[in-house]
Amino acid sequence: MHPEIPYLREIIIFLVAAGLVVPLVRRAGISPVLGFLFVGLIIGPYGIGRLVGDTPVLEYMVIADIEGVSRVAELGVIFLLFTIGLELSVAQLWGMRRLVFGLGAAQVTVSAIAIGVIAYLFGNSLVAATIFGLCLALSSTALVMQLLTETRRLSAPAGRSSFGILLLQDLAVVPILFFVGVAGASVEGSLALAAVWAIGEALLVIGAIFLIGRVIVRPFLQFVGGTGSREVFMAAVVLLVLATAALTAEAGLSMALGAFLAGLLFAGTEYRHQIASDIEPFKGLLLGLFFISVGMSLDILAVWASIGWVLLSVLGLLILKGTIIYTLARIWRLPKDVAAETAILMSQGGEFAFVVIAAALSYALLDPEVAQFILLVVIVTMFLTPLLAIAGRRAGKAIRARDADLSADDEPMKDGNPVIIGGFGRVGKMLAQLLDEQRVPYVAIDSDPELVARERADGASVYFGDASQPDLLRHLGIERASAFATTMDEPGSAAHVIQAVHAEWPHVPIMARARDASHAHELQKQGAASAVPETVEASLELCEQVLTGIGFPDDAARTIVDEQRGLMIIGKGE
Repeated sequence: MHPEIPYLREIIIFLVAAGLVVPLVRRAGISPVLGFLFVGLIIGPYGIGRLVGDTPVLEYMVIADIEGVSRVAELGVIFLLFTIGLELSVAQLWGMRRLVFGLGAAQVTVSAIAIGVIAYLFGNSLVAATIFGLCLALSSTALVMQLLTETRRLSAPAGRSSFGILLLQDLAVVPILFFVGVAGASVEGSLALAAVWAIGEALLVIGAIFLIGRVIVRPFLQFVGGTGSREVFMAAVVLLVLATAALTAEAGLSMALGAFLAGLLFAGTEYRHQIASDIEPFKGLLLGLFFISVGMSLDILAVWASIGWVLLSVLGLLILKGTIIYTLARIWRLPKDVAAETAILMSQGGEFAFVVIAAALSYALLDPEVAQFILLVVIVTMFLTPLLAIAGRRAGKAIRARDADLSADDEPMKDGNPVIIGGFGRVGKMLAQLLDEQRVPYVAIDSDPELVARERADGASVYFGDASQPDLLRHLGIERASAFATTMDEPGSAAHVIQAVHAEWPHVPIMARARDASHAHELQKQGAASAVPETVEASLELCEQVLTGIGFPDDAARTIVDEQRGLMIIGKGE
């Protein structure tokens, strides 16, 4: 450790590993998650760390402080759950209540009972067997959600069912830890009263977060967004996320759940896409550190010492949980292919097992050797998760190919192929109105927070952000956009945006507003399919170009614009 900068050596080792691993595994077509797990295995104390005594120079390549790294790495899980919340809304979450409180609750209950009974039959006490059943019933939120995000399957049926189960599992951590505390310490008064009090406190905190958040989040973001500083805006977002996570932690809930609630609050604002774009690099790095910390925890020699029991236990856990999840998914009337993929993907153990078992060990409720063996099994199943994801997808495809009557809804839900509008001033607003009248979906983006707030209040689909950021455009779904229209009146900004969009997504037609003929020619050189000089009726001509560019017949587009021209002459116009 550097005397002035804590964990400097560990940070450098992690960044070197991340810089080497991600490009290599992507070229090999391997999930980065699996790459990070193996890097952790190599640079951890149970990898080349064992050779430090014989080769001291290896000390500079080893991260020995697993606990310290894990604490920092938890931020990756927090930001992962936050970005997942950003992609949802309260209405969408309520629409998933059948999966969350139905299928999810049934999975945790049945899995915990089945695993607990087996643990009891192997000679564990009733309390220890119950704890093992509860913690092994949980799956890995970080691994599963990251793999679903990487493969863009979060909004697929299997992704939605997996997410519903995981969300209930995160909620279940509260009563599980409460049970451990009650079992390990004498509780004054009624046990039922204590349970009601703990659950009531948790619900009160969640309610307060929603009520207060709905009042302060949008005005606060509008205020900091008005400064024009991305750094200030990002700092404000991180502050709100961590503050919400800390509040839920104080109430006995997981910090990840608090971050998810913060994401739900931000999802209802016009800033969601800009926030998702800005936070992506932090989330990716911290999640990589989390996966490395999991890899560092695997002791290969310990696995080898009891390889037979470890393999049997891993195989037994995967088969038992997979069978339970598949059966319950079918009871909840999910298609066979979705049930199979969900069951295979969710059959591993999860990171919350570390938390539960650590709490139980602190109360001396478990035999330390048995607890370490269970953690070993959990880590091995987590290592297998990327392979389970592949196996689940293949199983789902095989079932669909065999049974023609199964649901074909396996692609992510889409809202058509929208037109993305960069800039929502006079021209952008007119274009949006015309697209609305023709029932063509659009998403607009503008960097003026007051304008965005005002237009969203009138029902416009406009979000706050900088249209020149490729990451932000990616979050808006530009790869499947039918067209991109920039209506910016500042020449330099328009050229920069067009160049960025054309370089990343050359298949997306770009229509641009230009100052004059010379500017239009320059924009076409940058990649615009057409650029309309801002002369007489420039706005209407741009509208016609967009309509024809997304597939409207020329005559139909011209008729639509002529009708709009007549309305403008009669009405106020511009």
